[in-house]
Amino acid sequence: MADDGMETMLDGFWPYRKTTRTFREIPEEPQGRADVLAEITGLAHEEDAIGDRGQVSGSLYSGDHDNYAFLADVFEQFAHANVLQRDMYPSATKYEAEIIAMALSMLHGDAAAGFCGVITGGGSESLITALYSYREQAARERGVTRPNVVMPTTAHVALDKGAHWMNIEVRHAPLAADFRADVPAMADLIDDQTIALVASAANYPHGIIDPIEEIGALAQERGIGFHVDGCLGGFLLPWVEQVGYSVPLWDFRVPGVTSISADTHKYGYALKGTSTLLYRSKDLRKMQYFTYPDWPGGLYLSPGLAGSRSGGLIAATWAAMVTIGASGYRRAAAEIMDAAVVIRSGVEAIDGLQVIGDPTFLVAFQSVDPDIDVYLVNDALKNAGWRLNALQLPAALHFCVTRPNARSGIAERFVEGLRPAVDYAREHKGEPALSGALYGFGGTPQGNATINQVMSGVLDAMHEVAPDA
Repeated sequence: MADDGMETMLDGFWPYRKTTRTFREIPEEPQGRADVLAEITGLAHEEDAIGDRGQVSGSLYSGDHDNYAFLADVFEQFAHANVLQRDMYPSATKYEAEIIAMALSMLHGDAAAGFCGVITGGGSESLITALYSYREQAARERGVTRPNVVMPTTAHVALDKGAHWMNIEVRHAPLAADFRADVPAMADLIDDQTIALVASAANYPHGIIDPIEEIGALAQERGIGFHVDGCLGGFLLPWVEQVGYSVPLWDFRVPGVTSISADTHKYGYALKGTSTLLYRSKDLRKMQYFTYPDWPGGLYLSPGLAGSRSGGLIAATWAAMVTIGASGYRRAAAEIMDAAVVIRSGVEAIDGLQVIGDPTFLVAFQSVDPDIDVYLVNDALKNAGWRLNALQLPAALHFCVTRPNARSGIAERFVEGLRPAVDYAREHKGEPALSGALYGFGGTPQGNATINQVMSGVLDAMHEVAPDA
């Protein structure tokens, strides 16, 4: 890539490299706290302004700065606390146990019947930990030595990452015509080394709930576990159902579902860095524990990947759940779904666009007109201040509706802006789009064709220690 192109890329990913102090080693003299705080506050306010406009898909789920401030106050009380030392901070046991109990109640898991769970550091950790538990269970109880997991192509990529780390083969099943998991295809991929099935409620790309009841029956028939990834929808779908929208059964009411992940830091409106992993039985949860009795430092026992954990995040998560309350979650769900309905109806009314499947709170759409490059549509939306998530296979965009998007008039404004964006794509037919599908970035400024080159160059440059990097 030309030097001027790389400079443009770096300005996009690292805009402060020329406008703020850059530290490449610990400064000899301590920097003034007031100056440091002022710099951090300035950057935070500048970046928050993007999400506060309500034009960002996903990413920011609460948008309530009073809630953020309150949770920050709670976090401050235990920010320094390492909950590994429960004798010093027994309150963490109270908060953690009650978070799990409340999540289980919400998802129809009966703690008295042995349902249980753990708190993790996020959705990826919940998914990877679940894979580990199923691998260990299959090895100990069935003698599995060549583990594989079966899941649809839309299952979250963190599962592929965890499987790669743990030497688990991933068997991806295709999607049915409705973009949900193809259950017969999943059945064909199961063998005596399959440790579990995975499906989503709802999946990240298209916001669609897989046929959980059918997959649960398949899991029971084959005698294997079934994990439902509710990291995205787990703290929203229960309330969507309660406010009157039709939601297919997907939680512990479904026989065969043996574990569920649900992120508190998404629609639970807690601070970033917490998720719940819920199990139907304590026997399965025990599989994720690690113990080592012969270490000179003492008997070591850990419930999961993390050792030290901040008590601040656990306390803040508990505080978010009890101060929002069921009525608050229901109210937010109703507002989010009202906005999602407007967006879905608006997309469906535009010639050349098609909503993918039958989504709920996350609306994905693709072009069905060869004259419309959906990434050119995204270019126009980005220029108008909207940040959607770009998808591939098929090329598409999605709008994950959160509380900031649910404010009055924003969904309508998006639909109004989508029409000229489609016109722009038609007018610029054949031109290369500047945006493509890059997870977590809302699109890359060079399109899919050069993603590897772009990201390799950007990461190299960001780690470069030369003063002109």
